[in-house]
Amino acid sequence: MNYSPTTVRPDQPANRATDTDRHVGSKIRERRIMLGLSQQQMADMIGVTYQQAHKYERGINRISAGRLYEIAQVLNVPVSYFFEGLDDARTGDLAPRQRMCLELARNFAMIQNERHQEALSGLARALASEPA
Repeated sequence: MNYSPTTVRPDQPANRATDTDRHVGSKIRERRIMLGLSQQQMADMIGVTYQQAHKYERGINRISAGRLYEIAQVLNVPVSYFFEGLDDARTGDLAPRQRMCLELARNFAMIQNERHQEALSGLARALASEPA
């Protein structure tokens, strides 16, 4: 029998996280970091404990449709954002390039001086338009 990632198999407990849950959780984490929010800040914004937010991001606890909508509002993305790349997602950790991008976003968000942020953004634009 062919099961989809969200189908509960007879040999799988109903509350067990699926690859889909882990993918959605990693997209939440990715967006939270891009915005420079801590897990505690996001948890406060959606009205859950830090532990619950952590479990959402790890894909340990499933997220209800209503809660996912609330998270999307807080993170300023459409709900569909959390499912982007699901079909071609690989299991396991982030690729080194993805990890570097998340780290860059986190560090950028921590820069307090707006002029420094603008300068860094301009530098990134200049380097991106430079021929290889």
